[in-house]
Amino acid sequence: MNRPARLSPALLTHGVALLKQLLAFAEAADKTLAHYFRAHPKLGHADRSLLAETCFTLLRRYRSLSVKVAAAFPAAPAPSPRHLFFAALVAQGYALPEIKRLLEPGEAAGLAALKNFADDALTPAERADFPDWLYARLVENYGEAMTQSLARSMNAPAPLDLRVNTLKGERDAVLAALARDRTAAEAGIYSPFAIRLAEKKPALSRHPLFTQGVIEVQDEGSQLIGLLLAPKRGEAIADFCAGAGGKTLLLGALMANSGRLYAFDVSAKRLSRLKPRLARSGLSNVHPIRIESEHDARLKRLAGKMDGVLVDAPCSGLGTLRRNPELKWRQTPESIDELAQKQAAILAAAARLTRPGGRLLYATCSLLDAENDRVVDAFLAAHPEFTLLSARAELARFKLPEIGERLQLFPSRHGTDAFYAALLVRSNA
Repeated sequence: MNRPARLSPALLTHGVALLKQLLAFAEAADKTLAHYFRAHPKLGHADRSLLAETCFTLLRRYRSLSVKVAAAFPAAPAPSPRHLFFAALVAQGYALPEIKRLLEPGEAAGLAALKNFADDALTPAERADFPDWLYARLVENYGEAMTQSLARSMNAPAPLDLRVNTLKGERDAVLAALARDRTAAEAGIYSPFAIRLAEKKPALSRHPLFTQGVIEVQDEGSQLIGLLLAPKRGEAIADFCAGAGGKTLLLGALMANSGRLYAFDVSAKRLSRLKPRLARSGLSNVHPIRIESEHDARLKRLAGKMDGVLVDAPCSGLGTLRRNPELKWRQTPESIDELAQKQAAILAAAARLTRPGGRLLYATCSLLDAENDRVVDAFLAAHPEFTLLSARAELARFKLPEIGERLQLFPSRHGTDAFYAALLVRSNA
C-alpha cells in the first residue's frame, strides 16, 4: 500500500474534525474537503491525500464500519468520529502498530477487536454498505447477487477518464503526448474519444493539453450518452439540463462545431462553469441560456424545431457512488419520489421541443427503476407520438456487453459510472 503520509496526532485531530463535518451530510464531500483544506493551508499535499483517502474510505464503508466500531467499542454511546477514523485506517490496510501510536489508554483492545471483526456477522445490507431501503430497492431491481457485485464496485474509487476534443486533437496523438510526459494512460474500451489515466490524481488543470482544450475530464459512460443521441452536422440540438456542460461540449464536437446547440439550465452558477470550458473547447455553436423552469416562455419559440433533445435529468446521483459516496447516506425514499415527479415534468416539457422525426434522449446517473424505466414508461404511455429506439442497435458499433433496448451501464460490468438512457423518436405524423 502506498501511504501518502506518516500518521501523527495532528493528522488524527484533522481527521476527526473533518469527519464531524462530513458525517453531517450537509453537502457534497468534495466541497467539505475543499473548504476544510482552504481553512488549513499549512496541511501539505501528502497530509491532504491521507485525509481525503481515509475520509472517502469511511464514507464508502460507513455502514459496515459503524457496526464494527459499535461492537469494538461498546462503552461508547455511538460510533465516534475518532473511532471511525481508526476503522477507516484499518480498512485501508494500515497495520495496528502504526495506529497504536495514536491511541489513548484502553483503546488498544478495541482496535484489535475491530481488526478481527468477522464480516459474516454483518447483514447483507451492512456488507454492501448500503442503507436498508436502498439495498432493498436494488435487490428488487437486480437481485441479490448483482446487488452485492454492484456494491463491491461502488465501494472502490473511480478511475479518472478523459475525453479528447476532436476539434483540437485525436486520441493517438494525445496518448503519445501523455506518454512523453510519463503520465500512464490507455485508450478507453468503448468511446472512441476516451482515455483512462492510470494515475489517480495527476495535475491536469495545469497540463497544456487541458489548458488548450484538447482534453476534458469526462467519464467514459457519460461520453456514451452523447454518442447515443448522435447529433449530426448542421442540426439544431438542445441540452435541456446542461449544468456545467460536460455533455454539451461533446455534443458540440460531434456536430463539428456546426448547427445550433442550446445549453439550458435553471442555475446561472452551473452555466457560469460552462463558460471557461467553452472558451477552451473552441466551440462557437453553443448558446447557453438560463431558464426559470421547464416552462420558461423562451422555450416556446423552439417548440417542434429541435432535431435532438438531451434530457440529462436531475437525479439521485446513485450511479456515481464511487465518486460521491455520501449520496447513499443523503438520499431517502422520499427524495427519490420527489425527484421522479420532477423528472417526469422535465421530460414532458423537453419533449415539446422535439420536431417530428426528431430524437429525445432521457438520461440519469441513477440505478433505480423509479428514476429510470418508470419515468420513461409513464411518458410513453402519455405520449403515443413517441416510440422507443433500441440502445443496443444504436450503440452496436461500440461493442458494449449486456446492453438492452435501454442503456444501463454498471461499474461492475462496464467499468463506468452507472448511467441510464432511453432513446425515443417522435413520429412524423
